[in-house]
Amino acid sequence: MTLFEDASKALATAIERLNLSEDVIERLRHPSASVKMSLPVRMDSGHLKVFPAYRVRFNTALGPGKGGLRFHPEVDVDHVQTLAFWMTFKCALLRLPFGGAKGGVRVDPKALSKMELERLSRAYIDAFADFIGPNRDVPAPDVYTNEMIMGWMADQYATIMRCHDPAVITGKPLALGGSRHRDKATASGAYMIIDAFMTEHERSPEQTTVAIQGFGNAGAELATRLYEAGYKVVAVSDSKGAVCDRAGLDVPALREYKSHDESNGVYDAYALRDCDDASVERISNEELLELDVDFLIPAALENQITEENADAIRARVIFEVANGPVTSKAAQMLEERDISVLPGILVNAGGVTVSYFEWVQNRRGESWSEDDVVERLDQRMRDAFSRVRDARKEHGVSWRVAAYVVALEHLNEALHAQGTREYYQSEL
Repeated sequence: MTLFEDASKALATAIERLNLSEDVIERLRHPSASVKMSLPVRMDSGHLKVFPAYRVRFNTALGPGKGGLRFHPEVDVDHVQTLAFWMTFKCALLRLPFGGAKGGVRVDPKALSKMELERLSRAYIDAFADFIGPNRDVPAPDVYTNEMIMGWMADQYATIMRCHDPAVITGKPLALGGSRHRDKATASGAYMIIDAFMTEHERSPEQTTVAIQGFGNAGAELATRLYEAGYKVVAVSDSKGAVCDRAGLDVPALREYKSHDESNGVYDAYALRDCDDASVERISNEELLELDVDFLIPAALENQITEENADAIRARVIFEVANGPVTSKAAQMLEERDISVLPGILVNAGGVTVSYFEWVQNRRGESWSEDDVVERLDQRMRDAFSRVRDARKEHGVSWRVAAYVVALEHLNEALHAQGTREYYQSEL
């Protein structure tokens, strides 16, 4: 089963709860546009290397495409199409005026020098400049891309188009029109959802243990927020392994350790397992997922919890900070054991929400304060949580299905209107 086929299963269950037309259902089965390009990049050694690159817009009924751009060795068209699919429903759930899109380059970015990485980033915009735009499709950071890379891309777009149009890219440096708090937005949004869940269930942070898989931008920042709020963060991991302390980790010390060195001036090179703290236990990423904790937070990549390891999961609640870390079959198995899975289209929506704020600021020529951005983000995240919570109670479904139901209700209105327009046009 492909990643896209698996992702579509939650949607199929949500569709059963709503009275949708066959026209709407059919349109949600297929991406609206998909492009593959080859990026020739001159390496520092002088030889030329070509990288496969993709951009997919899944549905734009609600507005221009919006979605991240990742550099990763496992990127392919199915991968990117699925991420665009999730982004479509994420934007609908948060009531953002965007459709869903995503992009990627199949590359190991850590193997590139900083100059090679810049040439690759600019080559992507050279190839896709006619496919993106502030009113068409707006890229943003994702796995192994950051504000520096977004800055290079925005500059390349301006060079090609011979005009300054910062709204074409979000997640940029502040000096190039970026938004305050964008670098922390995914983690902040996730924290707000966790806090809303805690309020709903009358739990206290001091009584709650947490394990986080993934110590990149979102995972590390969220670990810090939870640590500062009094949660007991007992395990965190990066791609090379995990560290665990049942009494609670010193998260700030781990972040300081990770920031000491960068492999190419861009990415962290130090592995958590190599930290000099002798009191922590070294475990694998797989062992982290199976820890007996209150909250498990997968914040790395897709398909981390599958039907093969779902029976070994002992957490009480899972918050998906990564996109699609729990497969549809695993989610069903976990729900049958009363393990709640709050889906990524809700939990990790803070990033795209603040990207929307950045897009609005760029188009208005404004610059909002960080307090203003956080306040707006908090309202949108908690409103989305409330809508999903109410739909879950009304329909008697899981958190994941409820999130798709809420998103579908909003998206259906736009798709139905487009379908009516197309029908009358065909009759003229």
